[in-house]
Amino acid sequence: MPSPQKIIVIGAGIIGASIAWHLQRKGASVTVVAQQSGGVATPNSFAWINASWGNPEFYFQLRHRSMAEWSRLATDLPDLPLSWCGGLCWDLPEAELDAYAAQHHGWGYGIQPVNRPTSTMIEPNLANPPDYALHIAEEGAVEPVAASELLLKDARSRGATILSGVEVKALLREGGRIVGIKTSEGVMHADHVVLAAGAGTAALAASADILVPLETPPGLIVHSRPTKKLLNGLVMAPGLHMRQTMEGRIIAGGDFGGTDPGDNPETAARRLFTKVQSALKGGEALELDFHTIGHRPTPRDGFPILGEVDAAPGLYLAVLHSGVTLAPLVGLLAAEEIVDGKADPQLASFRLSRFAQPGEAPGPRNPRDALPQS
Repeated sequence: MPSPQKIIVIGAGIIGASIAWHLQRKGASVTVVAQQSGGVATPNSFAWINASWGNPEFYFQLRHRSMAEWSRLATDLPDLPLSWCGGLCWDLPEAELDAYAAQHHGWGYGIQPVNRPTSTMIEPNLANPPDYALHIAEEGAVEPVAASELLLKDARSRGATILSGVEVKALLREGGRIVGIKTSEGVMHADHVVLAAGAGTAALAASADILVPLETPPGLIVHSRPTKKLLNGLVMAPGLHMRQTMEGRIIAGGDFGGTDPGDNPETAARRLFTKVQSALKGGEALELDFHTIGHRPTPRDGFPILGEVDAAPGLYLAVLHSGVTLAPLVGLLAAEEIVDGKADPQLASFRLSRFAQPGEAPGPRNPRDALPQS
């Protein structure tokens, strides 16, 4: 029986954790290397699981498929902090809401128009329920750091090695192939290296002369102190997206990804939290606990970058803004591609090679034409 493939996963956020877990389940010898357990972008995520508006059908289908994979993952890990709480959305003009509903209903998304009385039934603590909104019962949320830690814990129990607090300084390249990494603790060799380091991906790829066109816009999210139950699900109001965590915190951003905090994040956070208080009955009793500013790893055209790198055999890239939604599917498909050598045709549109020459991208290159959700 051949020896298991030795695979290094760089990054311990939700994407790295999912890939490591799936690789370990397929019998690989996995080592996760990260400076911080839970990752850097993951703790700052709104953690909305969805296949919502703003994406072309080929990307919608990938996201919708991954929503189902979250349910499969929860079957394998019953303690996964996952909630199919549904989402109430009215953050678009009515005509655009109608177009979104018609299009996505045609694609198989469980989306229903609702009036003010129904919105009030769904979210009775809204101070000003919408006259018209869309309700998507199949959307959900996860507590992303806890989910990452659960995946890593289970992978460790099955033999994976988890190295936290270790800095990866560069990729190790020999004869054109990636054969390992250089770290603050020394050199490590592997048959494959998975680069799932979020905003740190571009710099590490550059150490092996690989260009990854990545942007990292900031996003402000406010967190209340834990409070009584005020929200049943996700609320997507104009200029304010909110949900309540399992811990009881109301978390909110100007949109799901957070908005630019500008030059004075403290002032921006207080202003945003005031909107949260005004949006909820009893909201005046809410207390701001802290705010986060996450830097979302977003490929230049808005779509994920997933797969082996043609110019650097042995390296697998997994960098995307919609990490929470796509984590279980990315983990599953990455493990199949790496261990089994089985390329998934649905990932063909998301390879790094699409950036090789202008005009060769598989979908819209303008991010305004493909707004990723997370």
